[in-house]
Amino acid sequence: MGWLIKREYFRSTGARLAEAALAVPPGAVFYRLQLGAQQAGYASTTVDTLGDSISVEDVLVVDVPALGKLYRTSGRSLAIVDRALRLRSVVTTVDAAGHRFDARATVSEDSVLHLTIISAADSQRSSVKLTRPIVPPSLLPLRLAFGGELRIGKSYSTRLFDPLTLAERDVTVQVTAESSLIVADSADYDSTTMAWVPVHFDTLRAFRLGVTGDAPGLEAWIDGQGHIVRAQSPLGLTMERTAFELAYENFRHRDTARVAAASAAPAQGDIIAATAIASNVQLMPEQRTTLRVRFSGVPLAGFDLGAGRQALVGDTLTVRRESVTTLTAEYRLPASDTALQRFVRPEPLIQSTDPRVVAQARRIAAGERDPRKVAELLVHWVFQNLKAEISPGVPSAVAVLNSRRGDCNEHTVLYVALARALGLPARTAAGLVYLRGRFYYHAWPEVYLGDWVAVDPTFDQFPADAAHLRFAIGGLARQVELIRLIGSLKLEVL
Repeated sequence: MGWLIKREYFRSTGARLAEAALAVPPGAVFYRLQLGAQQAGYASTTVDTLGDSISVEDVLVVDVPALGKLYRTSGRSLAIVDRALRLRSVVTTVDAAGHRFDARATVSEDSVLHLTIISAADSQRSSVKLTRPIVPPSLLPLRLAFGGELRIGKSYSTRLFDPLTLAERDVTVQVTAESSLIVADSADYDSTTMAWVPVHFDTLRAFRLGVTGDAPGLEAWIDGQGHIVRAQSPLGLTMERTAFELAYENFRHRDTARVAAASAAPAQGDIIAATAIASNVQLMPEQRTTLRVRFSGVPLAGFDLGAGRQALVGDTLTVRRESVTTLTAEYRLPASDTALQRFVRPEPLIQSTDPRVVAQARRIAAGERDPRKVAELLVHWVFQNLKAEISPGVPSAVAVLNSRRGDCNEHTVLYVALARALGLPARTAAGLVYLRGRFYYHAWPEVYLGDWVAVDPTFDQFPADAAHLRFAIGGLARQVELIRLIGSLKLEVL
């Protein structure tokens, strides 16, 4: 009797999941992605049950309006999990404005993650020791539904692995409400409006989730089968379940010229203007050595607001631009300080040991070994040799070196790779920059010259002006955290 009670009432989470997963229904659900009043794209999730595993395929296509143009990003991921919903493998492909990026990950013995990154003609392989099982973001709702976590007030903590940002992050999900939502489950073509319209609706029992922790804030409603019914991102992008024709056919036949033209006016849905923060005063940053800003609207804990040129006291940030006389480094290149070695090593998408990157870096430095002079030479070269244009893709240093174009992310990743190739410690930073009356989200490099110094090859600044407000240090994984500021952060220039 004791063993029977133990088996029925004290089963492990894996055993409960394995039993619940037997009831996972195969099928596909479709979503309409909306930005403001316009449909911005579509998405789908397809679940298929295999012999001893489950496959989950996610597809997403979104057109981002910016500066009078539409920039398309499409992504597809295929994850294979076992019957206990433990990740076995995931393959992700992202194509953004012609820039393709692939990430393939496999897990061996639940303890080692093997990752392969392919960008253009370049590939990198690495292995990461796992301290706990990981879940791809797309499988989190499925994990909650079949893990028995969908109860109001219930909290669940896990570690996510995002193949797009190539990073693990801890998140906490809390079930905050339960309700019934109405979704369109079939559609018919209306020859009058020349569009598909809903004809039947379904009522779904759904649970509202709030996501916190080392991840952008997200609010979503999911049903008892682990499928999203509705979700809202901090960027203002809404995802709603609907019939296939409403999600796909209407998007495919929309007037793209009208949508693109509307984005040319900041008030009509341009994503860049929509995420900018108006300044309360007009600034001339190049003439100012110190800037003080008071923040409100969001908690500041967890951001890299202090240290170096920045000091945070309460809700007030002070940024002091370095004077040229303080930029003297007490070492010669390459840097040999063991504490700085991780900032001169290559990492995914920053291929500082690639022969092409090394050769170009040496040509720019021309034998110079003074870190300050090399850092300045790199700023000017990247600024002069990259064509500035919006690039929604995932930047790779080698790909940027070949294409010679991109936005602040491309300028930054190439700069950091060139600097590390010469033994100059460098890292990426991201936050806000002032430009013509507004603060925009922006990325730039930092180099070590006795302390970390901000530079900006996008604007040809050495050092960067005091209107660069750093919030994050690190690669794409850290930059993604800035999303939770969008729409909530307010600032006052003091």
